[in-house]
Amino acid sequence: MSQSRMRKKLYNAPHHVRHRLLNAHVSYQIMQRYGIRSLAVRKGDVVRVMRGNYRGMEGKVSKVDMQKLRISIEGILMSKTDKKQIPAWIHPSKVEIVKLDMSDKKRKEKLENIAKMKNIKIEEGESVEQTSEEVKSNEVGSDTQKGA
Repeated sequence: MSQSRMRKKLYNAPHHVRHRLLNAHVSYQIMQRYGIRSLAVRKGDVVRVMRGNYRGMEGKVSKVDMQKLRISIEGILMSKTDKKQIPAWIHPSKVEIVKLDMSDKKRKEKLENIAKMKNIKIEEGESVEQTSEEVKSNEVGSDTQKGA
């Protein structure tokens, strides 16, 4: 199929197809807990930018634009020529979900059902969704142990 036809399909895609295009990879801890590799990005999720100018930056998703297929992250701003700060729109494939927003019951049920299908036991008291500081401190601790 030609590029122009693919582009036309993308621009004229229905809502349910666009939603699938807003998927992002999840962190290793979330992957281990729920047995999923990627998930649709939602407002309230904490993500880490993995590619581009804002690589390594982390923040909460403030807006999801279904029309542009981009997300806006709190704290990541770009400056215009008149020194005005505006949010930088980032494609979801360039980010990794670090912490999930579990306020939606349907999302929680869906993740639990997937984990059940893959025979992964989820304990209620477990909190795998942790901030980047905790993840980095765990990685640094494991690096020092390997050297000893």
